[in-house]
Order: sequence, then C-alpha cells, then structure tokens
Amino acid sequence: MSTVQPSQSEVNSVISLFSSGQLQEALDELILLIKDYPAEPILHNIAGACYAGLGQLDVAVKSYEKALIINPNYAQAHYNLGGALQQMGQLDQALSCYKEAINLQHAYPVAHNNLGLISFERGQLDSAVKSFEWAIAYSPEYAEAHNNLGAVFQELQQYEKAMKQFEKAVSLNPEYAQAFHNLGILSEILGLRDESLDHYEKAVTHNPDFAEAYRNLSKVKKYTENDPQIAQMELFHSRSNLNLSDKVKLCFALAKVNEDLGNQDKFFKFLNEGCRLRKQELNYSLTSSKKFHSSLIKIFGSAPTLIEKPLYKNGKIRPIFIVGMPRSGTTLVEQIIASHHVVHGAGEITNLKEIISPILENYFDQNKGVLHKKDLLSIRQQYLDSLTRFNVSERVITDKMPTNFRLIGFILSALPEAKIIHLKRDARATCWSIYKHYFTSENGWTFDQEDLAEFYGLYTELMTFWHKLFPDKIYDMCYEDLTTNQEEETRKLLKYCELDWDENCLNFHTSKRVVKTASSLQVRQKMYQGSSEAWKKHEAYLQPLIKALSSY
Repeated sequence: MSTVQPSQSEVNSVISLFSSGQLQEALDELILLIKDYPAEPILHNIAGACYAGLGQLDVAVKSYEKALIINPNYAQAHYNLGGALQQMGQLDQALSCYKEAINLQHAYPVAHNNLGLISFERGQLDSAVKSFEWAIAYSPEYAEAHNNLGAVFQELQQYEKAMKQFEKAVSLNPEYAQAFHNLGILSEILGLRDESLDHYEKAVTHNPDFAEAYRNLSKVKKYTENDPQIAQMELFHSRSNLNLSDKVKLCFALAKVNEDLGNQDKFFKFLNEGCRLRKQELNYSLTSSKKFHSSLIKIFGSAPTLIEKPLYKNGKIRPIFIVGMPRSGTTLVEQIIASHHVVHGAGEITNLKEIISPILENYFDQNKGVLHKKDLLSIRQQYLDSLTRFNVSERVITDKMPTNFRLIGFILSALPEAKIIHLKRDARATCWSIYKHYFTSENGWTFDQEDLAEFYGLYTELMTFWHKLFPDKIYDMCYEDLTTNQEEETRKLLKYCELDWDENCLNFHTSKRVVKTASSLQVRQKMYQGSSEAWKKHEAYLQPLIKALSSY
C-alpha cells in the first residue's frame, strides 16, 4: 500500500536524473511516481521541467498547472510556468506568473531577471532596469542579470553604466560570450575599434558557434590569408542543420572575408547568397513598400494637411531631421552638425515612426479623407516629449533616421519649425553600399538588386512629391559636393540650420560623440573623396542594379 508522500530518496532520484540531463529517464520514473502520488505538487513541477527540456511546452504547461492546482502558493511552479509561456511567446501570461512567483518569494533573482527581459522586449526600459537591479540585489554574482542590465543602459544611451555592467558580467564569468559580444558592440559605438575587435574575438573564442559575433567581427577586422577563423566560419557555414538566421549572418561575414582577400567571385557568391536568404528570412515583398508610398501620396496629395505655424507654440527643442537613402552620407552630415556647440546629435531615433504608425492605422481603418489637426498635434507633442528623454542642455537635436524621408509630410505639418536636410548621392554608389550591408528587418528591400533599384525609384518619386508640396522647406545636400568642397558646403549647411559658424564642424572626425550606425567608424576619419566610385570595380556583378538605375 502506497504512502501519502514519496520518500525523499525517490524525489532525489528523479532530481538527479533531471540535473544530469537524463530527461526521458527522469520522466519515466516520474510517470510511475505520479500514479502513486497524484497529489504531490513537486512531482508535477519536475515533470513539467522535463517536458519543457524535451521541447514539449504544451504538456509542460499542463504539468505546472496541475502542481498549482494542488498548491497555489508554489512559487517555483509559478516561475516555471512563466518560463514555458515566455518560450511560447505568451508574454502577458508569463508576466503574471513571474509577478506571482515574486509576490510569494520576493528574493527570487531569476524571476526578477525574466520579468526584466519581458519589460525590455516591450520597450519598458525603466521597469526593466528595476527588475534587473532586484535580481542583482538578491544575487550580486548573477552574471546574466549584469549583462541584461548593461543592455538596457546601452539602449538608454547611458554608456558608462552599460560598460560597467558588461565588464562586471565577464569578470564573474570569463567565458561569457554574449557579454563579450555586447562589449564589442558598445566599443564600436564609442569608436574604440581595437577594443571592439578584441571583444568580438573573445566572443567567438568562447562560443565558436556565435554567428552574429562573426558578422560583427567582420565589420572591424581586416582579414589576411590563412586566418584560422576563415576555415572555422566556412565549416560552420557548411553545416546541413544550420538555422537560416545563422546562415545569413555567416554569409555576410564570409563575404567581407573575401572582399578583404580580393576574391571577387567568392565575395559575390557569399554576398548574393546572404541577401537572397535574408530576403527569404524576412518574407519581404516590395508590394508593401509600394502600397505605403502610394498611401502617403494619396493622404497628402488629395487634401494637404498643412497647419500654419502660428497654431503652434514653439517648443524648447528645435529638431533637425537628416533624411535620404541609407548610406547616402546622413551619418557624416549629422556628425558635422552635432560637432556644433549648441547641437546634440541623437542619431537614428525610431520614435517618429512609432508615434505615427497607430495614427496611420486608424486613418486607414476609418477610411478618413484627411488627417485631423488633433492627430498632428498628438504627433507633435509625443515627438517633442520623446526628445526630452535625452536630458541634454542643447536646444537643437538632430534625428538622422534616413528613411524618415517617407514621413516628411507629417514632419512639416506637425513640426513646421523643423529643419529637413535631404542627402543626395550618386544612385549607383548609394545602392551598392546598401546592398553589401546587413540591415534590420525594417529594410527588407535592401537584399535584392532589382528591389533595391525599384525602391530607389519610389524614394525619388516621393522626394519630388514632397518638394512640390513643401517648396523651399527641404534642403538638398549633395554628398559628392560636400566631400569636394567641405568648408563651403558646411557653411551653407549651418546657414540653413540657422546656426552660427563653428570651426568644430570642420573637425567633425575628432568628436567623441557616440555613433550607432554602420558608419560609426568611418565618420571618425577625415573627409575623403572617391567613395562614390567604389562600385565601379564590381560592375560586372552588379548588372541588374546598374541596368535598373540607368535613368537616375
């Protein structure tokens, strides 16, 4: 006859099997024990952990729920249930589970950490900081929590704090590849090329299967023949079970390797493969971009929503938007303006699109004829408020998100005092530079030569439309002219921005400001000419692009 509870040795046996990774063996024993002791919550909790480890998350959830029916105050089961739900993408439910675990047992570092990860993913950065700080308060040597806190500080542009947390993480765990990778990214942002390279090298040393680290390392490293990392990456790339995301990143890294070695055929073999797979990964179609651009022309063309400046009370902050195609010189121009003593360069801010998107969705859902003044006032207020988070003394703040060229109608309607600088560069130079770079998911049009050329056509069409709608409101600046006549073009630029002359703007490369774009290392060099001719040596491989751009 069975006893009411399993013996400690029976429980220890399944825990030992679970801890040693023998999940199926532990589960086999647990199934028998649960038959004898169906009301023992610890057995259901361990069974849930086994199912989760075997990838059977639905069954794991049911096991944890059984444990909680028996004992609603079982903090670990709440935490484990949260973990399974988080893996399944059910973040609201996971959040509730972690909060309940913490209510029952506040000294629960991993629960605070996971709560922080969800807050971070949702952009709730202040909440994320608090959660990671609680995790560290209860477990000061919790390397992962230090790394995660560093990531939030980096997002908040509190770079010194971020650096301290990443360094603490690797001091606690000297083989922590992700923390070394994060140190590499931060060092790159700060213009510390040698340090960045060293950190990325350590990341791939400690984790040879770290595809993203190889891709980032390739941006700062100049490869030479017989570098052992090349064979390591090629072997990694050839694996039959390699996931699509890692394959893409390795293709871009190996493309850079072969560019450095002068192997043109292999350079384009890997680059074309990486771009093709990246487009597949994003499931991108140019139809979405065409639809968005035509919608903008329809909104502002049928009934322009221009609001006269007197309706607005000028804010304390005056924004300068630097727009154009990516890789057209926007980072360089921001670096020049941000070197001025009264300007803060905020880099690529995503806020504007995030503010406008729900208003646009509502506009389309309700089939409105025009944007209402209240919508424009909301855009204005939210955007200016978002700039105050930088907490800087400068009144003039630059926003150099290049693709804000699509939002010029909203900018000049909601923020008529804003300055807009539009960068123009040789179409082939711009598009070639775009094609060879790995971009975020927002830029799916960059991974196909014909898509890229067609998007360039949409861009020129839209800029022509904005110029007609807002005459004399957009300042066109030619990248090639800037590199040829630096001082003359800089003086004209500052005059348009209503800024006094500042010699620092000529010595932009000496600025210590952080730069978070693909051009972060380039803008720390003096102005140089000739980059717009770089595409010519690859002409034979770029025929679809060149042919499609022939009219520009």
